[in-house]
Amino acid sequence: MKTQPLPDAGDRPLVPTGETGTESADQIVNDGEPNAQPFCAVVMVSYHTGPVLAETLRAALDQDGVAQVVLVDNGNPADVREMLDTLAQQDPRLTVVRGHGNVGFSRGCNLGVRQTTAEYVLLLNPDCMLRPGVLSRAVQAFEQTPEASMVTVRIENPDGSEQRGGRRNLLTPWTCLVEGFRLDRLMPNHPAFQRMNLNETAALQTTTPVQCISGAFMLLPHRVYDSLGGMDEDYFLHVEEMDFCMRIKKSGGVILYVPDVSVTHVKGTSSVSPLTVEWHKSVSVWKYFRKHFRPQYPNLVLFLVSMAVFARLAIRGVPTTARWLWQQWRSPTNVTNSQI
Repeated sequence: MKTQPLPDAGDRPLVPTGETGTESADQIVNDGEPNAQPFCAVVMVSYHTGPVLAETLRAALDQDGVAQVVLVDNGNPADVREMLDTLAQQDPRLTVVRGHGNVGFSRGCNLGVRQTTAEYVLLLNPDCMLRPGVLSRAVQAFEQTPEASMVTVRIENPDGSEQRGGRRNLLTPWTCLVEGFRLDRLMPNHPAFQRMNLNETAALQTTTPVQCISGAFMLLPHRVYDSLGGMDEDYFLHVEEMDFCMRIKKSGGVILYVPDVSVTHVKGTSSVSPLTVEWHKSVSVWKYFRKHFRPQYPNLVLFLVSMAVFARLAIRGVPTTARWLWQQWRSPTNVTNSQI
C-alpha cells in the first residue's frame, strides 16, 4: 500500500516536474487501441464524497492505459479511509495522499499531480464514473488535433441527459450576469445574450473546440499542466476550472470536446452544506474577476457584478439550505454536491 502523509503541506509553491513520460503520443494510440504501456495518471480529490467513491475508483483502475490513480484525501470518515487503504493494498497503482487536511480542490489537484509521472493526467471528480474505453478515446483526440491542450468528453447526468457545465463559454462579468439572472430570456436570439452554459443548445456530433469545460473530467498532457503552473491555489472550491481554461486560452491553447464517448457525473454525493458550496463559489467568482478583468473593466463595475453574485447567493441560500436540512432530517444519506 502506498499511503503518503503530507503533514507539512503548508504554502509550498508548485514545483514543476518537467517533461514526463518517455513515449510520444503516436506510440500510445494505434488505430484507436491503446498499447499495453500505461500512459495516464488519474487524480481525484475527495472530501466526504460518499459511497460512490469506491465504485468511481474501481472504474478508473479498470480503464485501459491507467498507470496510476492518486486519491487526495482532503477529509473522509474512518470507514472510507479504511476502504481506501484496503483498495490500495489490493492494487499498487492506487496512491492515497492524506495528512494535509482540507486544502481545497485546486491545491488538492496540485498535490496529486506531483505524485504522477505519466505522460497524461486526468483530473476526475470523485463522483464521476468512467465508462470502458473513455480514456483511450479521449487521448486519441490529441492524436487527431496535436495543438490541443486539454480534452473533455460528454458529461451526463445519471438519467443520460447532458449535464450543465460540461461545455460552456468562458466566464466574464457579462456572461455571469446573463447566466445568473437568465437575461437571455429578454433577447434569446441575440448573440450578446448567449448563456454561459451550452448544454441546452444542439448537441455536438463531432469533436469540437470549446471555450470552457467542467472540472469533472479534464484530460491534458502532464507538460501542459506543468507549463501553466498547475491549478491556482487561491481558489478553494469552484471556478478553478474556469480559471484554468482562461489561462489555456491566453496561452494560445485549444480545448476539445469529444461527444462520442461519455461519463456519468453522479453529483449529490457529498455531505457538504449547499450554502457552504455556494459561498465558496461566490468568493471564487470575485477572485476570478479581479484576476482576469482588471484593468479592462473599471473596479466599480467588477464590484457591482460581484455584489450581484453575492445577492443571488443570499436570495437562493435560504430556501436551498432549508430544503437540504429537510432532506437530511428525512434521510441522513441524502447529500448535496461538492467537488471536494
